[in-house]
Amino acid sequence: MNSIKNIRKFIGTSPMFMPSAGIILYKKGKILLQKRSDSGEWALHGGAMEMGETTEETAIRETKEELGIIPQSLDLYGVFSGKPMYHVYPDGNEVYIVCTVYFCDNYAGDFKIDNKEVQQIEWFNLNELPTNMGFIDSHILESLNIFVKKKYT
Repeated sequence: MNSIKNIRKFIGTSPMFMPSAGIILYKKGKILLQKRSDSGEWALHGGAMEMGETTEETAIRETKEELGIIPQSLDLYGVFSGKPMYHVYPDGNEVYIVCTVYFCDNYAGDFKIDNKEVQQIEWFNLNELPTNMGFIDSHILESLNIFVKKKYT
């Protein structure tokens, strides 16, 4: 996120575009969510792109940093942008996120969470997601059941 920090030196907390990527980790009808350290909300895994990265590289890097695992296969779930992707971080920084989200049901390694970013992780049934989710993550997951049905039937 060094490039974003550099831009913030010039624009302060004003709204800006933030290209990002995320992953939906899936296993046996459940998805893995993380409880964010900064907001206490449940969320998907991912974050801002660095200069020169592809969206796939960003999604893999962020998942490895946050959870300690390496995604092995990525299926494009969707690209999300526009007004529903507006976010104000606890520090006051405003962004319009443009997020490429991947679906992954195969990963390597053991979970080792980054306590600076993640309070805890938990598997949730697709139809029993937590109520304490950020609006953006809820928006992204709106069509997950349809995606899963198409993928596994």
